[in-house]
Amino acid sequence: MPADTDVLSELDLGEPPQELLEWAKENINEDLETRDELLEELRNLIYERGECIPHRTDDAFLLRFLRARMFNVRKAHRLLVNYYEFKENNPEFYDGVNLRNLLRIGDKDIITVPPYREQTGRRILLYRMGKWDPEQFTIDELFQATMIVLELAILEQRAQILGGVAMFDLGGLTLQQAWYMTPSIAHKIVQIMVTSFPMKIHAIHIVNQSWIFDAVYNIFKPFLDSKMKEKIFFHGENMESLHQHIDSKHLPERYGGVHPDYCYSDWIKFFESSEKIKYELSSLGYKDDGEGDGNKK
Repeated sequence: MPADTDVLSELDLGEPPQELLEWAKENINEDLETRDELLEELRNLIYERGECIPHRTDDAFLLRFLRARMFNVRKAHRLLVNYYEFKENNPEFYDGVNLRNLLRIGDKDIITVPPYREQTGRRILLYRMGKWDPEQFTIDELFQATMIVLELAILEQRAQILGGVAMFDLGGLTLQQAWYMTPSIAHKIVQIMVTSFPMKIHAIHIVNQSWIFDAVYNIFKPFLDSKMKEKIFFHGENMESLHQHIDSKHLPERYGGVHPDYCYSDWIKFFESSEKIKYELSSLGYKDDGEGDGNKK
């Protein structure tokens, strides 16, 4: 497994090292002696309850839901049901999506994942919303890119165990962009971050926000419980505040870090060259030619 300091536009698709498994045992209740039993219990609950029809029920797929809910089988089952309900209720976020869609938005630097991790080993999902032109990319296309990025990220067992970090750079955010942030859209974002995807978001960092953000955040508040609010940190232009959470060694230069901007297309080249990733995306309904049905079960 690559070190946390490595800069590499590749996913680590191998088995987690022993030290990470030890961390998982202590922090998310993952015990190799009971894991198979809990996987079978979750599988049986899926069939007994019949609340969703997963496209897969193999160990590798179900394990990500158990990890996201600290091996509580009933909570993992609820997360699985929520995951499929979200897909069913929002087909526009999945239909006809492929890696080339992701490249278009990545090229504009709107949604990116740096090719390195922060100091705890977590990936950073970075949004630069001021760069978003609603006339060029619809809000649905931003959701499409988000969902495929998350599906790719969760292929790393490290991400399943440790979760991730989200960062929103709101520099340059305009009223025109904020206008698109309706209560319905805010609710969907919270669903992705909290209730409907099998990766824990351990922190959300807001930087370079202006007065416009206050109105946007008020739309989100009704959907955030106290636990989620505690995970949101507001830094403004104070990068030293951000560095208290993410070490500057693991940030781009624009946030007081040391890293330049890396070419996003390197990620796409890796994705397209990996047979495992092609298989995983195909199993979710994503197609190489862009004619996939990501809502397939």
